[in-house]
Amino acid sequence: MGKWLSQEWIDDTKALGGDMPVRPGLGAKINYLVTDGPEGDAQYFWVVEDGRLSDAGLGELEGAELQMTMTYEDARSIQTGSLDANTAFMQGKLKVTGSDMSKLLQLLPITSSPEYRTLETKLAELTEF
Repeated sequence: MGKWLSQEWIDDTKALGGDMPVRPGLGAKINYLVTDGPEGDAQYFWVVEDGRLSDAGLGELEGAELQMTMTYEDARSIQTGSLDANTAFMQGKLKVTGSDMSKLLQLLPITSSPEYRTLETKLAELTEF
């Protein structure tokens, strides 16, 4: 079981995210910033290509098209499934900036799919919060 925001958690995320259905043309390079955590701020990134997570890591990805920023508590609520990411965005709890905001729209079919919800559930089961 990997601790949330650790390398082991990233590895679990990559393994599960690679099994998502192929959705040609849907993707983005995303940096995540989680603020106000018990150990300070944390950064990680995802690269989504054709609807699948092709890469993920700790730190910041140069050339990312989107930056998603949220507090530790809100990010944990999203990861545990008690807060929907789309709802968090609409409530202003998830802030999104970037060079190509159309990429955000490309993620909606992915993040609202049953497969993504299953991925979130499996990842939460493998994660120590």
